[in-house]
Amino acid sequence: MSFSISNSKENDLDLVNITHEQTGTVLSLLPGFGAIPHSLRVRLRDGSTFDVMDSYKDARDLQAVSGRWFKGAKLSPFACRIPDGVYTFNNREYKLEHLFTDGTAIHGLLYDKSFTVSEATGGDSEGTVLLEYNFDRQDAGYPFRYGCQVRYTLRAGAEVEVVTTVTNLDQTAIPMADGWHPYFKLGGKIDDWQMQFYSEAIVEFDKRLVPTGHLSSYTTWGTARKVGDTFFDNCFVLKPGIVSAACELFNPGNGLRVSFYPDTRYPYLQLYTPPDRESIAVENLSSAPNCFNNKMGLIVLEPGHSQIFTVKYKVSVE
Repeated sequence: MSFSISNSKENDLDLVNITHEQTGTVLSLLPGFGAIPHSLRVRLRDGSTFDVMDSYKDARDLQAVSGRWFKGAKLSPFACRIPDGVYTFNNREYKLEHLFTDGTAIHGLLYDKSFTVSEATGGDSEGTVLLEYNFDRQDAGYPFRYGCQVRYTLRAGAEVEVVTTVTNLDQTAIPMADGWHPYFKLGGKIDDWQMQFYSEAIVEFDKRLVPTGHLSSYTTWGTARKVGDTFFDNCFVLKPGIVSAACELFNPGNGLRVSFYPDTRYPYLQLYTPPDRESIAVENLSSAPNCFNNKMGLIVLEPGHSQIFTVKYKVSVE
């Protein structure tokens, strides 16, 4: 088989690996901690291996910084920030229990949960791992039940498809959003990279990085340009009907390119440049931050109903 599945323990992290034997591309997952994509290793022009995902060094690093940088986090059932953790749904007020240092609830409730591997299959054309978790009212501020399935598929050409299926397991409608928070590195500082993304608007934030409700036209990065000293901690509305990649990162120094292909269920793109400027968080979101209150992209999922979200990452070396 061209694709194989294996388990490994590296630096006290329990990983599930999908390997493309012909090219040496390896996608490693952390099922026991939010089902995060831990690493994606590809071969460069000189034959060396490079990991394009900025993740955790070891188990200690995971515990120390996971709730600060949220590397690779699954954003469910909400994305980014809810001020003071307070929201109203169906005329009832709720308050989420776990707050970030700035007093907002942040990045959902599944980022550190242990997912179960329910399927792992290698084959000639692809390798697939299916991870599952059922949320059962663990936070009093979200007293609902829902299931989250994440299917990772690695295909030839260093293409990764991530399909999330969310199912309402409760007896009442539930508020829902979905997203991802992976950090990508291409070598060196991001200042020397090129970036391109197709947006039509930027979401205006207040000082707490919470949307004010206003959108402004924004098409600045519609053609590839050097990142330079640009700082991002912003949310953008993607231009609809995009045929090519919605966002691309490129390092001219080593030829590494990462292209992002979200489906229409991810109409928002959040970008964040961390202080070390060695990676960029490229976050595909189904909603804007604070959607439980501002309703920007909010999904109301009826009992027994499901919603599917898909994003593809493609790595190439030029």
